[in-house]
Amino acid sequence: MTAATKICEYQPGLEGIPATKSSISYVDGTKGIIEYRGIPLEQLAKKSSFLETAYLLIWGQLPNETQLEEFATEVRFHRRIKYRIRDMMKCFPETGHPMDALQTSAAALGLFYSRRALDDPEYIRKAVVRLIAKIPTMVAAFHQMHLGHDPIQPHDSLDYAANFLYMLTEKRPHALEAKIFDVCLTLHAEHTINTSTFSAMVTASTLTDPYAVVASAVGTLAGPLHGGANEEVLSMLEEIGLIDNVLPYVEECIAHKKKIMGFGHRVYKVKDPRAKILQELAQQLLNEKGCDKYYDLALELEKVVEDKLGVKGIYPNVDFYSGLVYRKLGIPRKLFTPIFAIARVAGWLAHWKEQLAVNRIFRPTQVYTGEHNAPYIPMAER
Repeated sequence: MTAATKICEYQPGLEGIPATKSSISYVDGTKGIIEYRGIPLEQLAKKSSFLETAYLLIWGQLPNETQLEEFATEVRFHRRIKYRIRDMMKCFPETGHPMDALQTSAAALGLFYSRRALDDPEYIRKAVVRLIAKIPTMVAAFHQMHLGHDPIQPHDSLDYAANFLYMLTEKRPHALEAKIFDVCLTLHAEHTINTSTFSAMVTASTLTDPYAVVASAVGTLAGPLHGGANEEVLSMLEEIGLIDNVLPYVEECIAHKKKIMGFGHRVYKVKDPRAKILQELAQQLLNEKGCDKYYDLALELEKVVEDKLGVKGIYPNVDFYSGLVYRKLGIPRKLFTPIFAIARVAGWLAHWKEQLAVNRIFRPTQVYTGEHNAPYIPMAER
């Protein structure tokens, strides 16, 4: 069988079929490697910031001091949202999920910045800045409205991560909390052609505006099989409750072929390198804020699952420890997936920009499984 023949075969979920060429990120799921523009993610998590990482992803190189300062200043200036968008969000039902609110609000940005000049570098830069700057503000604003409060305005003296935490509580976060949250954003910023990124690329290939591109990606990320798993991890730990219940819980899941949330990944056959870093962050928070029974449960659960399923390549993924970190930071559970979106906007925009450079509209084929030459049955005979 030739390579060309194999590529033309039907693969459920397009598994293993290349959809594009990209220099943005690299993952080796067997060795547990992830790189952004060739730089190991572990180095970026330790030495970089989210905005510096976003610049690297989108423009292809680490910024110098002046470039980073200019980028950060632009983002800071554009944090606020139009009052009409804020008024629109006030009309959303309080029972709505924040991801639905975010998708609608992101799409609405296109109404206010409707000039579509995809061949203009200045337009592209402004779109990048606006989306990175305003998405966190919209997430925090809807959260406050959900509580019946007016949104908390961005604080110009705070950096990107600290400002978002401030908009949730109107309290300046501790420096450690802001730093850990910034690292979390860096860890979630990009991950090759995942489902939401592919959705963004397909939308981008039509040459629509970047706000529609991000809105389509947000809608895809909202699904529990993609972005919502970290919420489910905490629910699972609450259900388990006690250390003594871990082994019976895992055995029951295996017996009934039930998914254990936070474990397994389409790409990784070892422990997700992002999960390793998030576990370290969780430990830092515990050292600062005190013990957490759910962390102890998580450690035991990881141990049991590795013993039972490690041979099948099932290990913790990025969702397993991220929810524990967010919980310790005091972030409401409903915001876990929107925070994923805040971070992943950087990756989506990097792929949007890369797609524009070599654009060809996506038009996959299909394997038809229906009938041929079927007769039309008159209404009276149906």
